[in-house]
Amino acid sequence: MLKAKTSIYSLQFILVCLSSFLFSSSFNMLIPELPAYLSGLGGGEYKGLIIALFTLTAGISRPFSGKLTDKIGRVPVMAVGSIVCLICGFLYPVLTTVSGFLFLRLLHGFSTGFKPTATAAYVADIVPSDRWGEAMGIHGLFFSTGMAIGPAIGSAITQYYSINVLFYCSSLFAFLSIAIIINVKETLKAKQKFKVQLLKISRHELINKQALPVFWITLFSYVSYGALITLIPDWTTHIGLKNKGIFFMVFTIASLVMRFLAGKASDNYGRKPVLKISLIVLCIALVWIGAAQTITGFIIGAVLYGVATGMLSPAISAWTVDLSDADKRGLSVATMYIALEAGIGLGAFFAGWFFQDTIQRIPYIFYGAAIANGLAVIYLFLHKNKPKPMLFSA
Repeated sequence: MLKAKTSIYSLQFILVCLSSFLFSSSFNMLIPELPAYLSGLGGGEYKGLIIALFTLTAGISRPFSGKLTDKIGRVPVMAVGSIVCLICGFLYPVLTTVSGFLFLRLLHGFSTGFKPTATAAYVADIVPSDRWGEAMGIHGLFFSTGMAIGPAIGSAITQYYSINVLFYCSSLFAFLSIAIIINVKETLKAKQKFKVQLLKISRHELINKQALPVFWITLFSYVSYGALITLIPDWTTHIGLKNKGIFFMVFTIASLVMRFLAGKASDNYGRKPVLKISLIVLCIALVWIGAAQTITGFIIGAVLYGVATGMLSPAISAWTVDLSDADKRGLSVATMYIALEAGIGLGAFFAGWFFQDTIQRIPYIFYGAAIANGLAVIYLFLHKNKPKPMLFSA
């Protein structure tokens, strides 16, 4: 007789998912409007730094958030991430110089350096190991819904009210995220009290070597996302769409459909088969977006990109947990996110550097991002002949 599967839909899991939705909405609602806002401040040539600076501090903070997640608990680290978003939303209307804005992008990056790291470890704690892919996929549904709704809402708020109202709304969403997360039960059993000494990071605590395969695949594949979030607002205008958040909404909705299915597929058939398919589709999507010259073609490209990322994200998150020991779960997740932030930051920086407000260059940037993603495909296929301490294999 088959044993019934334990439900993953506990109150704790639902609350964490809701908090992630609000957190994701908080910082993603700003993305479509920040390039024009920076240009209005006189810093149009620094558009590539909007995302690059954000991801820089996110990446720098990962070893700290990973260590603290494994030492003082998941919940306080999640709360810190939302608190940073809350504070930054109120500071954007105050620091209205180019240097002040760029400083805030650095500060704001700490939010994603902390909350997602602790959240992934928390989800792995409360869900059976044979349901990790499914759970990561469902959690991703909520996070991605914030990514979809946030940019569209942000553009609408700016269009009908003002950019400052948008900043305050970002803080409101972050506050609601905190209100939810402080009510969940801590899952780390051997908690320590916070001490300043915990902020001292040795070289062995920077990354978890167990997660290196995930590191390289994540690094190469997320270069494209850095380029997209930097250039899509300008490419959207060039295509003929007024709402700069439409692309983000379409690709995220497409990813929502795939996340649940892909997460389950990675539990049943292994992480690597799902990753291979997703990376190949991602290459196709990037070339398609670069070649698109009509609204219809542009939207199709957004759908393809959403399908690819919807398959990639839950599989890569679950594989990260597969590869790690239980007492290094936070560090392994941090390692994956270090690669993610580095990929996004590099993609954003080089996209902005090459773009220079010349619209004809955008397709070539997307083609270059497809080549970078191709390196992830090559690595994954080469890695299949190496020993793998995985729960699931191709």
